[in-house]
Amino acid sequence: MASQRTDDRQSSDTQGREDQGTSKRDPGRIDNPSAKDKGGDDDDAEHDKKIDDGEGDKGDDRKLKSRLPILIAAVLVVVAIIAGITYWLLNRGLESTDDACTEGDAVAIAARVSGYVTELNVDDNTIVKAGDLLLRIDPRDSITKRNQAVANLSLARSQLASARTDLDIARVRVPATLAQAQAQLAQAQANQAQAEQEYRRQKSVDPRATTQSSVDQAAAQLKSNGVNVSLAQAQVQVAGLVPQNIEASADVVSQRQAQVAQAEASLAQADLTLSYTDVRAPQDGRITRRNVNLGSYAQEGMQIFYIVTPNVWVTANFKGNQLADMRPGQPVPITVDAYPNLRLRGHVESIQGGSGARFTAFPAENATGNFVKIVRRVPVKVVIDGGLGDRNNVPLGLSVISTVTVR
Repeated sequence: MASQRTDDRQSSDTQGREDQGTSKRDPGRIDNPSAKDKGGDDDDAEHDKKIDDGEGDKGDDRKLKSRLPILIAAVLVVVAIIAGITYWLLNRGLESTDDACTEGDAVAIAARVSGYVTELNVDDNTIVKAGDLLLRIDPRDSITKRNQAVANLSLARSQLASARTDLDIARVRVPATLAQAQAQLAQAQANQAQAEQEYRRQKSVDPRATTQSSVDQAAAQLKSNGVNVSLAQAQVQVAGLVPQNIEASADVVSQRQAQVAQAEASLAQADLTLSYTDVRAPQDGRITRRNVNLGSYAQEGMQIFYIVTPNVWVTANFKGNQLADMRPGQPVPITVDAYPNLRLRGHVESIQGGSGARFTAFPAENATGNFVKIVRRVPVKVVIDGGLGDRNNVPLGLSVISTVTVR
């Protein structure tokens, strides 16, 4: 019984495979049950083999497609890891910020005198050299004031020469006047002595030998000579102030010298004012923001334009936690947003002694209200060493990216 069941099962399996093979055949083909030739059987076998091989390839393709996303994800992860490691190796020891811009010296040029602009030699963005004549203001008023100062100086010098002559005369005349007064005093005293003798003689003789008129005349002469002596003594006292008189003449000379110095200062001021009518460039640079035209009236102190000098640097505002290893002298590569192909080289010159917030008009007062921590930035001055190429400089205020090599 067991052997019979096994044979039946095998027959059933064989019949099932034949039916399955028949169903897989091309439905358009008509089977010929009566065909017994070998060629037909070979064709059917080959056709069945091709069908079996096609199903195997499709199965392999489905397996490959199911694994493709996993392979792509794995490759992306590996690439990301390699890129991350490479980025870390390349950027370790670097501190970078895009909160940076170019800075430089912008010299404000203002009119020193008022007047109409009679000559204008520059325009916007004109490159100038130190000493170049930029514009000229009408100089006629200044020339008139200068001529007046020249006349005042000539007058003061003449008065000084006269005072010096008077001083020389006083040094001779004052002592001579004293000697003359003393001589007159001696003469008056001698006349007084003689008048006394005459009066005494007239009084001592017999009244019959003289007259009353002679006595009165001798008395009057004695009195007159006494007055002359008093006058001569007064003149001697006046003439005796020899040092004081000479010093007074010397003071006049000093006064005249001061007047000459004042006149010279006025002339120098007039010359300086006249020179202000010619506005010249104080240093090399480029004219920017011109605010005057030919024929305009320039007020004294009015700003007429700027001169931007070639001295350009970068002010980079780094966060406080980026400054630990930053030191002056460290190299700084710089890229400029406006010129992508420009690669500047610089170095750290100095670090400001406080954050920008500390030097504002109204610095933050953290001791009041609720405290909120805000990242503070400290300006770092970066001097440009090279990389400008054929450019003299770069415009001020351009955004740049500064990267400091701290290690």
